Amino acid sequence: MKFIGIIPARYASSRFPGKPLADICGMTMIERVYRRASMELDEVYVATDDDRIAETVKGFGGRVVMTAATHRSGTDRCYEAYCNIGSDADVVINIQGDEPFIDPSQIAEVKRCFDDESTRIATLVRKFDPALGFEALFDANTPKVTFDDNMNALYFSRSIIPYVRNFKWQEWIDRCTFYTHVGMYAYR
Repeated sequence: MKFIGIIPARYASSRFPGKPLADICGMTMIERVYRRASMELDEVYVATDDDRIAETVKGFGGRVVMTAATHRSGTDRCYEAYCNIGSDADVVINIQGDEPFIDPSQIAEVKRCFDDESTRIATLVRKFDPALGFEALFDANTPKVTFDDNMNALYFSRSIIPYVRNFKWQEWIDRCTFYTHVGMYAYR
């Protein structure tokens, strides 16, 4: 099975404009994401609508594809990029451009989900670690997810889910398991 990684990156982020070009110890965020993804995938592209990002990617030797500025989501941008590239990959992995420390083993794990022929879409989550401080679950920058009994995602939210009724929030951790989303989706 052939996989392609596409990293959607736009300059006009509402919370942090220019985020893909932010310097992290001498390397841009987008380069860090690209290099980490390339450790696990043979084919990786950055999909962007911004010439500054495109030139940066070309400058470090990465592959880039220009996309429309009108996309409502990174998934839409990845789909256009996949079509423009003309790839024959069986699975597209959408790797978030603001995950500079993504572990290549996480990419390998999402790839393994497609060993099951019935898998059409996959994503990764992690069990919330209370050592991070329960307040982290209230952080809108940390997407949360809840599942059915078969671990199929039912709902993603920037708000805390599930909400535990009739208990103070400080007691929720003892009553429920919480999961946060890892910034990656894969589609057959």
